[in-house]
Amino acid sequence: MKPIPVVALLLTAAVVPLAAQSLQLSLDNVASKAKSSSDISVPLPMLQMASGFLSKDKSMDPQVQKLIAGLKNISVKKYSFDEEGQYRAEDLLPVRDQLRAAGWGVLIGKHEKGDNTDIWAKSEGGLMTGIAIMKAEPKQVTVIYIEGAID
Repeated sequence: MKPIPVVALLLTAAVVPLAAQSLQLSLDNVASKAKSSSDISVPLPMLQMASGFLSKDKSMDPQVQKLIAGLKNISVKKYSFDEEGQYRAEDLLPVRDQLRAAGWGVLIGKHEKGDNTDIWAKSEGGLMTGIAIMKAEPKQVTVIYIEGAID
């Protein structure tokens, strides 16, 4: 066997589990029914750039700098609808199913008629490595995902 394919296979095997840890916030059924949507994504390179700027700011709280330095990704998706009932609870299952996976636990669950809010946290080795918030209202759905070392 040639060394290059073996190296490529080993690199792929190492990268796939890391990619699988991130939540995929694709809610195509919700997005297709929304009158408007917002999608904010702050990936690792942008967070590193922000961390670099903040490290030069002597007035910035060192704890805030440390928090930002440990983050890998921030994603916010918001969908708004003209009328109630334009999406179904089942449309949110692609994200909910990921949050039911090992390592995630519900921190807060607030469920009232037409207004459901859940906050999940993921931990690995005693360290919080992710927070996800899903708020489903009659005319709006918001999903927030923060990935990284959160202390």
